Amino acid sequence: MLSVLLFYVIMFISLNDIYEILYRGQSLSIDSATLSRIDDCYHFLQSFSSEKIIYGINTGFGPMAQWRIDDARRRDLQYNIIRSHCTGAGKPLSDIDAKSAMIARLGTLLQARSGVHRDAVLLLEAFINNDIIPVIPEHGSVGASGDLVQLSHIALCLIGEGMVHYHGETLPARDVMSGLGITPLEIHIREGLSLTNGTSVMTGIAAVNHFDAEELLRLSIVASVWMNEVAASYDDMMAAEENNCRRHSGQQYVAAEMRRIASGSQRFKHREHELYNGNIQDKVFKHKVQAYYSLRCTPQILGPVKDTLDYAARVIEDEFNSASDNPIIDYETGNVFHGGNFHGDYISLEQDKVKAVVTRMAMTAERQFNYLVNDRINGILPPFLNRGELGLNYGMQACQFTATSTTAECQTLSMPNYVHSIPNNNDNQDIVSMGTNSAILASRVIDNTYQVISILLMGLAEATDILNIYDALAPSTRSVYDLVRANFPVHDCDRPFHEDIARLISALRHHPLRP
Repeated sequence: MLSVLLFYVIMFISLNDIYEILYRGQSLSIDSATLSRIDDCYHFLQSFSSEKIIYGINTGFGPMAQWRIDDARRRDLQYNIIRSHCTGAGKPLSDIDAKSAMIARLGTLLQARSGVHRDAVLLLEAFINNDIIPVIPEHGSVGASGDLVQLSHIALCLIGEGMVHYHGETLPARDVMSGLGITPLEIHIREGLSLTNGTSVMTGIAAVNHFDAEELLRLSIVASVWMNEVAASYDDMMAAEENNCRRHSGQQYVAAEMRRIASGSQRFKHREHELYNGNIQDKVFKHKVQAYYSLRCTPQILGPVKDTLDYAARVIEDEFNSASDNPIIDYETGNVFHGGNFHGDYISLEQDKVKAVVTRMAMTAERQFNYLVNDRINGILPPFLNRGELGLNYGMQACQFTATSTTAECQTLSMPNYVHSIPNNNDNQDIVSMGTNSAILASRVIDNTYQVISILLMGLAEATDILNIYDALAPSTRSVYDLVRANFPVHDCDRPFHEDIARLISALRHHPLRP
């Protein structure tokens, strides 16, 4: 039986709540007090709008707000914005992104500042709980009046006219709703505008990106510990005394995680035993006194990643719990406020930052893999982790091509969208956020980085076997080795790698380290 998350009047919808709904099958239920507030807002707007000019109720939309709409055509106006703005193009958003976007839209409507009838929120609740996923093309939003195009594709399904993914099939929304006894939404006063005007698609994608980016950070930290075990690095680079004297919480977190993961390892060298004992006679040291930066500077490289993701989480949660609508219907003060809460700058900026730090993880993993396959650098492993005959066999040589080219694409995709505005809409939208593009590109960078880190983990497993150090690894890194080997058999002869890479990526994404 599914457990239920209740959204109360002052309840904050946390990222953990969203994770439980998206990944663990939890259902949600809107409590009666919140529905009562939504009713109060709706009835206030119904009364207040009489003989007043209110944008999107008795005016056109965007630059056409200068044209008044006859009261007899007000319902038509709401249907028209939904139908006319279904202009999306490109491949559909993933089902999980689309479902997350619906949760974000529901979060906005639950603020009781949109003036919608309760039917709109109850129908979104039914779509989410029944996994009815609107087909939403990825292209169409400039992130300024929010995600008008993509949200219109959601709204089109709510009125029973769009297409949905349901139980692995693409079907007309009306057919799926009819089979479940769900009635399509009837417009009451401004449901068309309220469902389509806001930041919910970029915010929904951003939440999914956040979960993936957090997992990539966990993988990056454990891979870095494992990497240093292979290299038999000195352990003081992750010491508390080393890292706590630099006042960045992310760096301190990463160093502490490295110490936790490394607990029980027999592979780290201790500087006080090796170099501080007063008996050193060597003039040249075979083992590096300090490891390469991609190994030694893990807390300093991944620390900013942690700090960036933490701040992004706060912005995403705030956006899920905000009224990203226009106008704002404030039934408590008895007024309607026109502004721009639909503007996506908050999400756009954070997604640009997220894709930059995820790219940094890809860059670090690619450099660590280079350490493994470059015998002139590591000095302990055969070229390209080649177990066969040099010249005849090639080991993981070509895997580096994939890791390097994929990392390069991440670097290109990491150019910011936040500063890339193109005016449109007759210059009504004269500065736009491009937030949804930022979120979609961040998702692409995340997918790429899973590829690079998977190749690194495969290389670490090969290096562990070549050096015969499995029993000396920390229990935490041994468990990751076991996961890798369950999906990547020992590479003792030349064979295609592409299926191994795909299988390991799937395993990492379906069996996350997340508690």
